Formats: sequence, C-alpha cells, structure tokens
Amino acid sequence: MHAFVVVPVIFVLTVIMIMSGRGGGNFYVAALALAGVPMHTASTTSQFILLVSALMGAIVFGKAKSMSFPLVFFFGGINATAAFFGGFTAHAFDGTTLKIVLSLLLFIAGVALFFPEKQARKSIVSRFGYWNIQEGAEQYVINLWIAVPLTMVTGFFSGMVGISGGSFLVPLMVVGCGVPMRTAVGTATAMLAATALTGFTGNALHGGFYPILALPCGGAAILGGFIGGRIALKTKPKSLKYISGALTIVAAILMLANALSPL
Repeated sequence: MHAFVVVPVIFVLTVIMIMSGRGGGNFYVAALALAGVPMHTASTTSQFILLVSALMGAIVFGKAKSMSFPLVFFFGGINATAAFFGGFTAHAFDGTTLKIVLSLLLFIAGVALFFPEKQARKSIVSRFGYWNIQEGAEQYVINLWIAVPLTMVTGFFSGMVGISGGSFLVPLMVVGCGVPMRTAVGTATAMLAATALTGFTGNALHGGFYPILALPCGGAAILGGFIGGRIALKTKPKSLKYISGALTIVAAILMLANALSPL
C-alpha cells in the first residue's frame, strides 16, 4: 500500500529535485513518513532513493561535462564520511526526535533558498586554507575554513535523518566557492550519490530496508533522475529556487505537525 501511494510522488519529486541538484531526500522522507512509514524505515528508503536517482543524474551530467570532479571527490568524500556516522548514530534517537530535527533542517533550507545568490571572488588567494581550482576557463577559490566544517555538519545530519544535503551544498558552492550554477548542480548530484551510499549503509546496518517498498520507489527515482538531469541541461535550475524553498518550508511545517501530533 505504501509503495502504491508514494511511488508517483517520488517520481515527480525526483525530476524536480535532480534538476536543481538538491536530491530531494527531505521530501522523500516527509512523503514516506506522512504516508505512515516508520521514521527509521523512511530514512533508509530515502537514502536508497537518493542513491539510485543521484547515480542516474550524475551519469547525465558527467556525459555533458557539467560537474567539477575535484569538488566531487574532495567535498563528496567529507560529506559521505560524515553521512555514514550520521546514519549509524540515528538509531540512538527515537522517531519523534528525528522528525523534529528533520523539520528544523527543512525550514532552514527553505528559508535559505530565498536569499539572493552572489558569486564569490574568483581571484587567486595564496593563503593557507584556500584551495584554488582551475578548470578550463573557470576558476574556483574554496575557503576550506568555512566549506569543510559546513560540509561535515551537512553530511552528518543528512545521514541521520535521510536527507540529501543538496539544499545546503548548492548554495555553498555557488556563494562560497564561485562555482557556476549549472556546474554546482551537476557536482552536487554526484556528491549526493556518495552521501546516499554511506548514509544508506549506516541505516541499513540496523535494519529498516524493505525491498517491497524500496525497489518500486528506486525504479521511479531512476527514471526521474534521468528526466530531471536532461531537463537541467536545457534550463536554468535557479528558476526552481523559490518554488523549492516554498515547498521545503511547507514540508517542514507538515513534518513538525506530524511529529508533535498525539498518536
């Protein structure tokens, strides 16, 4: 019953979220939890959905050369490692606590999407803690003192509650690193695949993976990831920023209401 209800929703969400490089884990968890799926199962299933959809999106973006591999491997590794510990730690908390944490993260992510995006300075910085990357005509300057801690925190809580972290990763790369929006979307999508893999593993070690629910959702996510990736290459993902922000805030309110409602 759960799969019959949520699979179409997962497909639509995947198309929209892969287009903007945000994975959609926040919406996946909210949709699953609101459909009556236990929180730990929802988190594990969400990570599985994220994994397959992000892999498909990464393939599409990779073929179009619309991602930065140095950023993928460096920040992706940090994010994925933190996500594993977040997923493994999640079972120390009850479902209500995780729902409240998720609702707060959703609200913060939604509000952040309404702030204007400004490109960071791209001139070379020759100081310890700054990483200068040159890729063709593009140059990125990453402030490691800010980017690394934020990436670790994002990865940890992403793994804990089963979200992707893309709502934070894309603004971090665009505003903090001066990465072009389309490249940030492709890079974030590839990073989300690594985060989802480790977060899923951490959750699955404690159980909660139900193939009858996860596999149909995964199939819808693969198709959605392909379509979303193709559309993203032909449109500007920024056009979805305010819509995604509003939907994220709505999801946060619904999730908080669900967590605080009496059984």
